Amino acid sequence: MAGVQTAVALRENGYGGPVTLIGAEPHQPYDRPPLSKAVLLGTGDSPAFDIDFAGLSVELRLGLEVTGLRPGARELDTPAGPVPYDVLVLATGAEPIALPGAEGAPGVHLLRTLDDAERLRPVLERRSEIVVVGAGWIGAEFATAARAAGCAVTVVEAADLPFAGVLPPEAAAPMADWYAESGAALLTRARVAGVGPGEVVLADGRRLPADAVVVGIGARPATGWLTGSGIALGPDGSVTADDRLRTSLPEVYAVGDVASFPSARYGERLLVHHWDNALQGPRTVAAQIVGESDQVYDPVPYFWSEQFGRFVQYAGHHAAADTLVRRGDPAEAAWSVVWLRDGILVALLAVGRPRDLAQGRKLIEAKARLDPERAADASVALRKAVL
Repeated sequence: MAGVQTAVALRENGYGGPVTLIGAEPHQPYDRPPLSKAVLLGTGDSPAFDIDFAGLSVELRLGLEVTGLRPGARELDTPAGPVPYDVLVLATGAEPIALPGAEGAPGVHLLRTLDDAERLRPVLERRSEIVVVGAGWIGAEFATAARAAGCAVTVVEAADLPFAGVLPPEAAAPMADWYAESGAALLTRARVAGVGPGEVVLADGRRLPADAVVVGIGARPATGWLTGSGIALGPDGSVTADDRLRTSLPEVYAVGDVASFPSARYGERLLVHHWDNALQGPRTVAAQIVGESDQVYDPVPYFWSEQFGRFVQYAGHHAAADTLVRRGDPAEAAWSVVWLRDGILVALLAVGRPRDLAQGRKLIEAKARLDPERAADASVALRKAVL
């Protein structure tokens, strides 16, 4: 998404020079959200972007891995030889974290690429017994698809609740019940000790039958290939871009999952591994490249997930919030949570309440101050809770 949208945005902004899009995968550039849904279940159309790259005069070099960057020569190293550049945009995304000790083991899968999804589709078709390691977004979405396919699913999570480290317990606790409702088993406070033929062994000695194991324990920015390049990286491995998504090297930008950026809105550096960030960031990068240098990147982060028959949406960043307000009963099909800081709306989680999300996103942009009592009344439109 990030690389494709950068190329498109450059043309939309009137850039007339040559544009080359390099991708390590051999496939036509594709969208990732369908991988954990339609592609897994063999429904829907191809996830390939409906973009006329030839018509945009964008050269695609697919199946070509970039192995290094030499800024002095302004060249990229590839198995096909060096590729020169005048301006470079890093959009290498993130790579999934493998389960320690199980890398490459038979029957152990990750879900990040189209090939990953294609390998997993026949596993679902066989209605296998599947163990999912990690109850985060990928784990929940895969478990949803696997249950829809009729598989027996057990999800193993080391933390007390799903989405640990992503959502506070007050917001995550109701989501734990969704697994049992779908027929999946959720084992929390459980750690994997090993993976053997047809089973997963937990640290407490329990053995779980497993025709396949799907690992969803997080992702890290794909920046290993930048070693020795001089590109500044953060402790999380992300490219430390500035507020215009420029890197520490001249004429080199970074966008999408690979880059962190300073947010004046939230007073900290953010690393956002979600689709909307890969859609929005390229507009800022393209503006910089064509000379519109006053455009700063400081969006309200947004993402969504479809899991267990629910549409979950989140906007903002709640880390520094001091007040959590519930809207509706989490036992019901639709509810929301809003986070305030000094009375100002900074984040919102909406489950089956798209109107809350739409209004909340605008209110976060506007730094609106809310009346907590009115905000807690789910029958009151969120915009009417503004002070």
